[in-house]
Amino acid sequence: MCEQLSLGFGEKVLMSDLNLRIADQDRVGLVGPNGSGKTSLMRMLAGQQSPDSGSVRTRRGLRIGYLSQDLLVEDPRALGEYVRTSVPGRSELDRDLVAAEAALREAQARHEQGDPQAGDELMDVAGKIADLHDRITHFETHFSEHQALRILAGLGFGPDDHKRPLTSFSGGWQMRGVLAALLFQRPDLLLLDEPTNHLDLPSVAWFGAFLKRYSRAFVLVCHDREFLNEQIGRVVSFEPEGVRQFVGDYEAYRRQRAEEEVVLENQARNHQREREKAEQFIDRFRAKASKAKAVQSRVKALERMGEVEVFTRRKVMKFEFPACARTGNQVLEIRDLAKAYGDHQVFSGVDLRVMRGEKIGIIGVNGAGKTTLLRILAGEIEASAGNYVYGHRVQPGYYAQHHCDTLSRERTAYEEVAAQDPSAGATRVRSILGAFLFSGDDVDKSVSVLSGGERARVALARLLVSPGNLLLMDEPTNHLDLESSESLAESLVTFDGTLLFVSHNRSFVRRLATTIWDVRDGTVTVYPGTLDEYMDSSQRARDAEQQPVQEDTQRVAPGSPGGKKQAGKHRATGTQQKAPEQKGKRVSAKERRRQNAQRRAVRQKRLGPLKTKVKKLEDQIAKLEDLQSERNTALTDPKTYDNEALRTELLTSYQQTAAELEALTGAWEVAQGELEDAEAEFEADVT
Repeated sequence: MCEQLSLGFGEKVLMSDLNLRIADQDRVGLVGPNGSGKTSLMRMLAGQQSPDSGSVRTRRGLRIGYLSQDLLVEDPRALGEYVRTSVPGRSELDRDLVAAEAALREAQARHEQGDPQAGDELMDVAGKIADLHDRITHFETHFSEHQALRILAGLGFGPDDHKRPLTSFSGGWQMRGVLAALLFQRPDLLLLDEPTNHLDLPSVAWFGAFLKRYSRAFVLVCHDREFLNEQIGRVVSFEPEGVRQFVGDYEAYRRQRAEEEVVLENQARNHQREREKAEQFIDRFRAKASKAKAVQSRVKALERMGEVEVFTRRKVMKFEFPACARTGNQVLEIRDLAKAYGDHQVFSGVDLRVMRGEKIGIIGVNGAGKTTLLRILAGEIEASAGNYVYGHRVQPGYYAQHHCDTLSRERTAYEEVAAQDPSAGATRVRSILGAFLFSGDDVDKSVSVLSGGERARVALARLLVSPGNLLLMDEPTNHLDLESSESLAESLVTFDGTLLFVSHNRSFVRRLATTIWDVRDGTVTVYPGTLDEYMDSSQRARDAEQQPVQEDTQRVAPGSPGGKKQAGKHRATGTQQKAPEQKGKRVSAKERRRQNAQRRAVRQKRLGPLKTKVKKLEDQIAKLEDLQSERNTALTDPKTYDNEALRTELLTSYQQTAAELEALTGAWEVAQGELEDAEAEFEADVT
């Protein structure tokens, strides 16, 4: 696909003579630091940017869908209509059908008036209408409204959101709408540049399951190691020496790259040693006539060697938080906290405590109130009711999700960081900026000209100058490349203060969180433990709700109305839930067989009726499609138009059956979706 591709900006070469082929079902991950050329390659593949040399060739008719990081959506249509009509060619078919039906009516009228040429025209137009109906049926089968709504629901949109204009949503939700349209279109090649940046954890999980089932090719840029590992089978990496390609997931790439770096280092070292030996020989025997021939041979060999290409490892953001002042045992207490915007109640009655040294991951769907909660605690906005109290000697530091809004665009990177702590000397400020990959003249660049990733690093550097002992961080990995995200996680592991953070990055949450706050339905539920323990607990709770309620005088069953009421009370007060059982307990072979048999029985009970329903609908659709095929053949036969009654009957029944097919296809989409969701739920339970 890419042949001898080269691109550079000024003196910086992003890629040189790159050859890259993407096959039909390739799953390619692009990795490399911010500014290395990943987005530029995406744009060239999408045809939105031209290379300096070389070419991008695609097969004829290839459909490409591109999700850019920078979106400007000005489409006034409703979200649902925007998604449904995004498939190329659909609106043209509707227009062609209206025109063909008008031509049919005109030809019929002329035929009834005795026009001798109208019969041939009737045959041609009827054949065209039959073909158009076939193509529209194909569209409705593969691109139905039910499927569009399922995708929108999977990405977190509410039941009535599809009726709202796309422009009425925030930028992050507009990105989800564009992503929904791309997934609905199912292009032959899907280009995804940081698609999880604006997705919450439930949406990331749904999107990951969708991509696993995606049968076409895609190229993915993502800073979530876990998500990348789940999806890709090949890595294209932007390294200091050029673009490299590796087979396998991200972990396999890291192993292969580590081995390759050792080889490259040894090659550079051996090359340097050979040059030095040749130069020493030339210098030593240059003046001896008896060695003239040998010296000349060494000179030619030296010229053939060329200059030594010193191997340089990729620069990675690397820093450590300084030791912070010790706080009291209780760092933060939240009492009956509530926040509302007009009639919209974000949350209410929240009572929470944060103890020294805790690292709390705040999760939940977008719009649940995660960022609002952090902004209240950071003092950016006021609560509608209740209050919060910081403990003894607590000094909070805040990293905003939209860090660009907190930076002064007129200042340079150096001035912005230095302003955070006027007592910090120039050496310390430059040292911190150096740890965040700002060196030389980079520190004097204006914030207004920096990329999103560079601004994120400036905001982190500003925080590091005076971090405090309680960090409030909202989506800190957004706009950071994968290695920078992991470097940030490493530094936060060793941070000896207290951390509250919002993140949709599963590997980041899994690495750091010792406690989970789940924000949903206007409440905050506390789960002491890791993300895995929270997900395991949530899965067990869902399983319990599906089991028959058993009478128990000692306690209320989790799935009973009383159990739900008590759980709701827990959530409303933010009371800590009982920690899930540890996974380390050994299970006997007999017990494991019993559990597996029970799981199979539950699976069959749930999936069996759904499979039967899907099969029945598929049989009905196949039967009607066969009838339509027979009618289509009859309508293209000239003899049909000698019998006006037969022709009218065929056209009428064709249109009626087309409507039946559309309804059955919609029902099949719903049933198939229910089956896929149920299967995905069982797979998640097993894993």
